[in-house]
Amino acid sequence: MNPQNKRTDDCVVRAIALALNIDWRSAYTMLSAHGLKLADVFSKNYVWTDLLVSLGFKRTSIPDTCPACYTVKDFTRDHPKGLFVVGTGDHVLTVIDGNYYDSFDSGSMIPIIYFRR
Repeated sequence: MNPQNKRTDDCVVRAIALALNIDWRSAYTMLSAHGLKLADVFSKNYVWTDLLVSLGFKRTSIPDTCPACYTVKDFTRDHPKGLFVVGTGDHVLTVIDGNYYDSFDSGSMIPIIYFRR
């Protein structure tokens, strides 16, 4: 989704653009404005998660009963329907109807939180 096809640290922008069905620039602008409102950079977890909550998304933490064995692939299996923004702590991706969308194969990453509207 990056308009110049750059492989960069813009996972938050990509995930939110896909989740909101908007273009990358619009997502970047929205995130930047929200970061400005909170006086911090939009890549901080509390900034982009606050934006999602303000847009009507519900936050759910994933229990850490097996913190090293529950992966994004497992999450997609357990959530075959719906749209989710998933956070791993230092990465963000979008899951739609059991498929994860990312700029690389993040299926083995460990999700810790997700948002659903």
